Amino acid sequence: MGRLSSFMPYATYILYSPTLDRYYVGHAQDPVLRLERDHNGGRNKSTKTGAPWEHRWGRWFNSRAEAMALERAIKARKSRKYIEELIAAEPPTT
Repeated sequence: MGRLSSFMPYATYILYSPTLDRYYVGHAQDPVLRLERDHNGGRNKSTKTGAPWEHRWGRWFNSRAEAMALERAIKARKSRKYIEELIAAEPPTT
């Protein structure tokens, strides 16, 4: 069976947990489904204690590699201030 589409966009996204007062950075093809099923549904070990998570920011890319690169760059900064500046500068797109 062939590929359904040659264009499969990916998003880098930032979630916020009011319960933990923490941010989570990730990437996915369907960030809405990932939020509902995995992060708020308890399927992701690293985020299940912080549910409910809220979507705060996102950016779309043409490839998974691009989305992963931005995710790694954000995480490498290890900066809550940087994450909050990203959120303030750009409204959510996912």
